[in-house]
Amino acid sequence: MHLLDNHGDVLPADADTATLVGRVFDPDVDGPCVVVVRKGRVRDVTSTFPTMTDLLEFADPAGRVAGEEGTRSWDLDEVLRNSLDERGAGVRLLAPVDLSVLKAAGVTFASSLMERLIEERAGGDKHAASAFRTDLEQLVGADLATVRPGSADADALKAELSAKGLWSQYLEVGLGPDPEVFTKAPVLSAVGCGQAIGVASVSSWNNPEPEVAILVTSTGEVVGATLGNDVNLRDVEGRSALLLPKAKDNNASAAVGPFIRLFDDGFSVDDVRAADVRLEVLGEDDGFILDGVSSMPLISRDPKALARYTVGESHQYPDGILLYLGTLFTPSVDRDGADMGFTHHLRDIVRISSPRLGTLVNRVTTSEAAPPWTFGIRDLIRNLSERGLTASVGAR
Repeated sequence: MHLLDNHGDVLPADADTATLVGRVFDPDVDGPCVVVVRKGRVRDVTSTFPTMTDLLEFADPAGRVAGEEGTRSWDLDEVLRNSLDERGAGVRLLAPVDLSVLKAAGVTFASSLMERLIEERAGGDKHAASAFRTDLEQLVGADLATVRPGSADADALKAELSAKGLWSQYLEVGLGPDPEVFTKAPVLSAVGCGQAIGVASVSSWNNPEPEVAILVTSTGEVVGATLGNDVNLRDVEGRSALLLPKAKDNNASAAVGPFIRLFDDGFSVDDVRAADVRLEVLGEDDGFILDGVSSMPLISRDPKALARYTVGESHQYPDGILLYLGTLFTPSVDRDGADMGFTHHLRDIVRISSPRLGTLVNRVTTSEAAPPWTFGIRDLIRNLSERGLTASVGAR
């Protein structure tokens, strides 16, 4: 089963007018290149922007990259074909971020809050989740999607649910004034479009989390967006919220891409607020199909508010962040039998798409079997130095 029937589907529907930037691996330099997509070519602009962070930190990154022709270029179709080929040969896509810290916001949709409560009450046991889901829907009663976090109504609902024996740390971050924002994965560890995503082999209940992710500069400005898969181990987090690092941060568990779409005259944060995100899971071993859509207008916290909460006077990120905004879509459909819920099978194909951001597609393996993450910050510095590019890092 192919990752995509048409490699061109990786691109946004309006790619011809979009400002798309990303990163590729070039075997000729044995390292990453920052690229801009223009007129059917992938143009290497690393000599001007040695890292993606160098580009994003400009006051107007879309305007700054607009006139860059690059020192080299590759055929876009060829790069996309290489990226979707499991053999991984030739110039191919990487995650479009490098020095940005990989952060994620959790429980930003009402349905996500419900599923976290279910995981917690089930103690990570997927067999018990179905019964708890029915009980919670009856107990909660209120339409959580209409309640604004931090409001008086939210405080009243928290008190009511606590009185019913439903107190949870998830209620606090879902309904309280402070969102849950955590570090998803280390700098440089994300995988890109076409690369394998990893589910730790300890897990028997897990799922993709299709999300829009925003690029936030060191000054807190939101300058672009992309797609992400915040792979999650539901059984691990369900045992204890303190196991969130184990549930979230495993080899190849953070996917980002295919490209960053920079904000310009034709694309802004309002388009992020209005986006629909489609999730498809195709089972290669059992013919399973999951297909659904989540809508960003249903998010409980505004993307800019999440950015302001994360980057500010109390916490600085000199190289900026990528911030996953959270997911509406937590699959609960039974896959392997009654009351078994959804969990990944090996070699599942996961497609996350949005018309103006393109398609992020990956195939599932275990974190242990995925290619190990070996290219860290020291390797990036060393590689750029060997190419004579370190003198330009940080220049603005």
